[in-house]
This record gives sequence, C-alpha cells and structure tokens, in this order.
Amino acid sequence: MRKLLKRMEKREVGYALLCALLVLGQIYFDLKLPDYMSNLTVLIQQESSMGEIWNTGLQMLGCVLASAVLCVACGYLSAKCASGFTYVLRRHLFYQVMDLGQEEMLDFSVPSLITRTTNDITQIQMLVAMGLQMLIKSPVMAVWAVLKILDKNWELSVITAGFVVAICGCVLLVIVLVVPRFRKVQKLTDQINRIARENLSGINVVHAFNAEDYQNQKFDKTNTEMMKIQLFNQRTFAALQPVMNLGMNGLSLTIYWVGAALVAGIAATDMAARVEMFSNVVVFSTYATYVVMSFMMLVMIFMMLPPAQVSAERINQVLDTKAHITQGQTERGKGEGTVEFRNVSFRYPGASEDDLTDVSFRVNRGETLAIIGATGSGKTTLVSLIARFYDATRGEVLVDGVNVKDYTFDALYNKLGYVTQKAVLFSGTVEENIDFGQRSKAYTQEDMEQALRLAQAEDFVAKLEDGAAHQVAQGGKNFSGGQKQRLSIARALARKPEILVFDDSFSALDYRTDAALRMGLERELKDVTRIIVAQRISTIRHANQILVLDEGKLVGQGTHEELMAHCAVYQEIARSQLSAAELA
Repeated sequence: MRKLLKRMEKREVGYALLCALLVLGQIYFDLKLPDYMSNLTVLIQQESSMGEIWNTGLQMLGCVLASAVLCVACGYLSAKCASGFTYVLRRHLFYQVMDLGQEEMLDFSVPSLITRTTNDITQIQMLVAMGLQMLIKSPVMAVWAVLKILDKNWELSVITAGFVVAICGCVLLVIVLVVPRFRKVQKLTDQINRIARENLSGINVVHAFNAEDYQNQKFDKTNTEMMKIQLFNQRTFAALQPVMNLGMNGLSLTIYWVGAALVAGIAATDMAARVEMFSNVVVFSTYATYVVMSFMMLVMIFMMLPPAQVSAERINQVLDTKAHITQGQTERGKGEGTVEFRNVSFRYPGASEDDLTDVSFRVNRGETLAIIGATGSGKTTLVSLIARFYDATRGEVLVDGVNVKDYTFDALYNKLGYVTQKAVLFSGTVEENIDFGQRSKAYTQEDMEQALRLAQAEDFVAKLEDGAAHQVAQGGKNFSGGQKQRLSIARALARKPEILVFDDSFSALDYRTDAALRMGLERELKDVTRIIVAQRISTIRHANQILVLDEGKLVGQGTHEELMAHCAVYQEIARSQLSAAELA
C-alpha cells in the first residue's frame, strides 16, 4: 500500500493534509465535551445560577456544531482525495498495460488485468475515502482520551486498559483468520471474470451446442467456492460488532459500578470530595467510551484493510512489471520497404521447442511475399516478429536494413500497415476506425476514400445510413466478418505504409473480392512491399516469392511454378485446393 501512496499527486496530498488538520480539530472539540459535562455536573450540585448553566450548555452546543462542520468538510476532502488518487492510479495502470507486450499479457491474463483495473482499484478507493478520517481519528482520539483520564483514578484506568487489551486481542485474531482468505477471494474474482467473459463472448456457441448447463456448472463451482470464503469472512467480521458493543457497554457498566463504590467509600460529611469523585466518574465513563469507540473505528478499517492490501499488491505487480520488449534509438533505416530474416529462430516463453527454426529470406521494396503452410506451422508467429509483438530468440529481423530491436516504436510502426488475423474494430465511427492511431504522414479525406476503395469497402460503406460517420458497435458486431475484415484492411492502407502485412486477412472474403483487392494493391501500390499470410493458393500464386512453412521450418521458397516443381508440401496443398485443369 505504501508504494501506491507514493504515486499520489501533490493536489491529493494537500487534500489529505488538510483533512488531517480538520480531523484533529474535530477531535479537539469532541474531547472538550466531557470537560463541559464535568463543569455542568459541578454547577448543578452547587446550585449555581441558570445563567452559568446556560452558558456551559451553549459552549457544549458550540463544540458539537464545530465538530459537525469539520466532519462534513473532512468527508468532502477525503472523497476528493480518494477519487483523485484512484483516477491517477487507474491511469498509471492502464498506461502500463498498454506498454506491456504479449508475453506479459499472457502472464497476467486479460480477465485478471480487467479485475485489477476495476475491482482492485475500487477497494483502494473505499479504504482511502473512509480510512483517511478513521486512521487519523481513532488512534489520536484513543491516545488523547487515555492521557485525559490517566490522572483521574488508577482503579478505573486499570479497568479501561483491561478492556482495551481484550478488544485488541479479538481484532488481531480476526485479522489472522481472514487475511489469507482475501487473497483467495481476489483470485476467484479473476476466475469468475474469465468464465463470464468467455461465456458472454461465445454465447452463440454455447446455445448452438446446448451447453448452458455445462457453463452454468463451471460458473457455479467458482461462485460457490467464493461464496463460502466470503461467508466465513463476513461472519467473522460480523462477530466483531457485538463483541465491541459488549465491550463498550460492559466497560461503562463496570466504571459506574466501581465508581459508585468509590463514591460510597467517601465519608458522607465530605460532600465536596463526593461531588468531585462523581464528576470524575462521569468524565471517565465518557472518555473510556471514546477509547472503545476509537477501537471500533479501527475495526472498521481493519475490515477494509485486508482486501485493500491484497488489491494493492496485485496492482503493484502490474506497475512493477518491466516489459521485455523495449525500443531502440534508430529513427531511419538504410533503405525503404525491405524485410529480411537472417537465421531466425523463435520459442514462446515456457515452450519446450522452437516455433520457428532457422528461417532466412529477403523481400525487396514493391515485391509481394506470400507465406503458406498448414495450421500451426508458424505463419502468424513469423509476421508477428516483424511488428515486434515478440522478439526473435536467435537471429535477426531487419526492416530497411536495420534490426527491428534498434528502432524506436514510432519509427518502426510508421513503416508498417499491419492487418491482424482476427479483424478488430473499435467503438466509434467508421472514419474513426480508419483514421486510427498516430502516423508520420498527414491524413486527408482522400486517403480515407482511397483506402475504402482499395479495400473493396467503398460500396457497403456508401450504403450505410450515415456513410463513414456510421457508428460501429462494440467489437464491430453490427458488421459481418467480411465487412470487418475489409475495414481493417482499409485502416492499414490509410497509414500509407512502406510495408503491408496481411496475416490471413483475406479469409472472410469471397474469391471475387479477394481478387479485386489484390489487383488494386498491385496496380496502385507498386512501391509498397506486401507480405501476405494466406491459406488459399489462389490468393498467393502470383506473388514474387512464396515461403512454405511446415512445423516451424522453411521447407520451400520460390515462385508458384518453382514450388509446384520441387516442393512436396506445396504440391499437396495445391492438389487439395485446385482442380486438375488449374494445376495444368
């Protein structure tokens, strides 16, 4: 928690300090009340004038009002401090997640990162909002009240100390029992988030396979386990409240009982001493109640502290994580539009075998490189190394003659137009999805129109009610698979990159649209290097160079005709897709 608090900005620190001062003022006025009660008791015993009694009563009322005003102001400032702090914390966490690479994302998992950004930060906010007042008020009030009563009566002081020790013992026992279980609760929250996310995103598959009961059982298992742990935690905390009430009321009863004995022990003729002792008992009872109330407030903090501490640790895990992929210093390459692999091998973190083994090739500016192979042969892995989603385990990946590790991120990604295997659209308009991210070249309306035309998306976008201003639903759910794929391609084209990378990005297109798109790229983007991952021979047969991958190894390299003559793997793929006439 301490590490997170160091991230608090100066404005929130100022709110916290001002809140602390207001809490001290509130405590001062609260602890003045017993003194006035003592004076009032003496005045009544001495049969003083009504004016003196009214004056003391008005002073007590003034203390109550001052304490109430300070309490309201403190609550306002603590709320501003908590909301401001969690705003900064959530921003740091989101920015950190944006900087993490694929390896770190897999380590944490997406559901866990969502939980840490939402639920865990909410736990911190609740603690800061309530704890900022109580963590200051309860110990200060307890110590101040104890100092006030130490010189009053040693018998009553011993009784109060005994009750405080017993209450502290109960609180410590609860903390020892509950804290480990809060760690389990947060992990189970991650699991519930994961199951719910999978189920909602794949709801059509669940319905199609009649798997509702199976999914319900998966959810109920985790949900039931979490419920049992939460029930234990809440029942344990619930037992504290009656213990605290019993302690407070029992302390008051014991003080009055012992106090009555002390008053009775004073000679009846010494009325002044009896009045003073009675006054001390009343004041002592009030101060002792304040001490117990302070510990009750601490108990409330302790109820929130364990989950908040666990949340803080989980947030710190993300904030302290160093991304394995860091940018270099190079801004420019030695050429334009070239990609080269030199003896590149790659192994995923934790894997036992290489996913790519000793791959070497070169593609020059304006050429088309195609990559084909069976599912799981390493095609997507290969092109992901160009964009530095991962770094090569061995060998070098060069773009424009420079190792991709030496580029700044801006310089590298300004050279690339990358279309992912799964078409991804973001909430907003069609135009906002096409004009997406930073770019080195100015963006114009003509760029968007050209990108839509080349991506074969111009016709269906023109038919939309608002055209390019049409709203895209979350995840692009108001578009078909082929439409999403074409808009994703348009987004890459609008960047005017040196190198276009299509990771199986034509799979949802019909043959006619596929052919029209490739012809448009060949005709209008002659100087742009194109790297195409595909499953269909018809998509890649006219490429300048074709790479054939099999289990991560480069087993064929050349044109369509050369591979048909010498590469058995390519021949097998071609025979499965093309007719005898097409093969001839």
